[in-house]
Amino acid sequence: MSELRFVHLGFGPEAVEYHAGWQEQRRVHTARFADEIPDTCLLLEHQPVYTAGRRTEDSERPLDGTPVVDVDRGGKITWHGPGQLVGYPILRLPRPVDVVAHVRRLEEALIRTCAVLGLATTRVEGRSGVWVLGDAAPDAIPASAGGLALDFDPRLNDEEFDPRLCGPQYAPSNAGQRGEDRKLAAIGIRVAKGVTMHGFALNCNPDNTFYDRIVPCGIRDAGVTSLSRELGREVTVAEVLPIVERELAAVLGAEVPEPRPV
Repeated sequence: MSELRFVHLGFGPEAVEYHAGWQEQRRVHTARFADEIPDTCLLLEHQPVYTAGRRTEDSERPLDGTPVVDVDRGGKITWHGPGQLVGYPILRLPRPVDVVAHVRRLEEALIRTCAVLGLATTRVEGRSGVWVLGDAAPDAIPASAGGLALDFDPRLNDEEFDPRLCGPQYAPSNAGQRGEDRKLAAIGIRVAKGVTMHGFALNCNPDNTFYDRIVPCGIRDAGVTSLSRELGREVTVAEVLPIVERELAAVLGAEVPEPRPV
């Protein structure tokens, strides 16, 4: 890959309206395909918005009719807004194009970023993004111990369970209190003509209750978190920005991209 350049579109009071950012992505994508510019990563904060990838189901959208922007990336519904660092790496992928390998490289750069800040994160099999693992589930009570072992968690047996209707005890933003897996960074991409679009969203210090109005990424048995929540201190986008740039440059700017893990 060519040397990766970074472009800052807007942060804080200058956060970018989603459609404006999407239009800029398309412009840069066209220029990159024509080899008019090198590989480019747009970095920004968005004004609050819900966006839905191609696989989003109606049952995962806000119940109150809050507007949702349907986009041409993979994945499902998510939220963008203040306190979240969004990155759109617009890169020409090596051939043969390996979309999954590109997602893994984005995950690797973000996992390294979190490690620099002192937070251990990981991947979860079958679920893209960067995760903080929950506490191990307690061992089941053996029948020989006597008494009854009852579990009333509706998610275990109710196929129509909807966290949006079940109060804060099941809200995605409270997953850490429940000891569940929680997503720290979401990834959703599109590859057109061998050049990538869209990218990642890393939660630094957002208001995670915005996620409680949707089923984030279509996942009902886990939640969301932020660097500030996990590290127990205020972690701003400004603090994380140079670390993300360094790690993205190291991973995405390599001459020979790492192969997909087998």
